[in-house]
This record gives sequence, structure tokens and C-alpha cells, in this order.
Amino acid sequence: MITCIAIDDEPKALEVIERYCAKTSLVNLKATFREPVKAIEFLQREKVDLIFLDINMPDISGMQLVQTLMPRPLIIFTTAYSHYAVESYELNALDYLLKPITFDRFLVALNKAASVLSSKSTIVTDDETTVFIKSGPQTYQVKVADILYLEKDGNYITVHLKDKKILIRENMSDIFDLVPAAGFVRVHKSYVVSTRHITMIEVHQLIINGEKIPIGSTYRDPLRERLGMS
Repeated sequence: MITCIAIDDEPKALEVIERYCAKTSLVNLKATFREPVKAIEFLQREKVDLIFLDINMPDISGMQLVQTLMPRPLIIFTTAYSHYAVESYELNALDYLLKPITFDRFLVALNKAASVLSSKSTIVTDDETTVFIKSGPQTYQVKVADILYLEKDGNYITVHLKDKKILIRENMSDIFDLVPAAGFVRVHKSYVVSTRHITMIEVHQLIINGEKIPIGSTYRDPLRERLGMS
């Protein structure tokens, strides 16, 4: 079940979300908030999968609130103003619900969340561990052991495998929801690599499958510590 919260300064808007959540078994609405600051405090204590988030609020807007969250849950913006749509997708929002929100449109957004979350679930263990990676309309089941590295390019990340590449729309800050942190390490603002596939390390770069991967200065010491290098 998807865990979520709703944030909106309008009580009636929250009532709509509460009523819709109660009508489906897909989601568990853990809390609602009229004050964004209280929601942020809640999120520092509790982890949720999804936030229904109004854009126009006092003190801090929904757009600003999203940028304070790390790690960031899935975001579905709710607003009465359609002109925010482009900006919301630039923040990698999952969906954008225009008020008044209908139940069928609410379900479409919820099903998107369920699809994304299921694509991140892992099964099996060790060398047979697999992840489901969603790329556009396709979802691939991939062995974690076959993932060489992940490379960020704009709003997309390329998953480099032994035999192919998969392009996904994902935030680098959320990448360890997709691949296990135990087997991967971030070496650059645009690269996360599989430690098992590193064949050589130099000061400013490392080699994986013959490819040169840059090592960012801020990641150099943590990488050496992670690999047990003096």
C-alpha cells in the first residue's frame, strides 16, 4: 500500500483528498497538513511514499517545499492554476492535478505512483538480486550484478548494463531507492558506479568495462574509505 500525506492550506481541498483516499485500498493517508512547516517537521520523523502538495500556500510554496526534501517522496501537485504545470514537471513531479479534482483523475495519478513504486522494488538476493526498472512504457527486470554504472544527463539517467543501456527519468538523489547502496557508490555528481565492476582507480578517474568515469573532488576521499584504500 502507498503511504502518503496531503498538504494544502484550504480545508475543503484536504477533505477532497481524504475522501478520495478513503475510497481506494491503494493508499494509506497518514496525515494532512494546512501548515507546510508542520508537514516538513513530520517528514523529518516519518517516511512516506507520496505527497499530495498544493502549490499556492502562505510562508512557503509547494515548489519551494519540494526543494527542501531529501530524500524526496513522489510528488503530485494540486492547484487551481494550470500555468504551474511546466515548472512542476521541471521539479520531476509525478503528476499535476488541477482543481476541482475528479476521482477518476485522482486514480490515474495514484496508479502512476503505484507503477513507479513497484518498478523500484527488489526481489531475490545476492548475485541473483533483480530490480524492476521503468523506462517509458516498458519495465525491465534487471540483475543488479549486471549494472555497471548510472550516468545522469539532464532530467534523465542512463543505466549502463553489460549488454545494453536503459534510459530512465529519475533523480540522482533518489537513485539508491533503485539500486542497493551496499553495492554502489557515488563518485561524481553525475555518476554512481557498481563497486564490483571497478577495474582500476586513478586520482581523477576510474575504469569500468573499459570506460573512464570521472571522480569528483568531494567524492574522492569517501570513495577511498569505502573501498578500504589508505
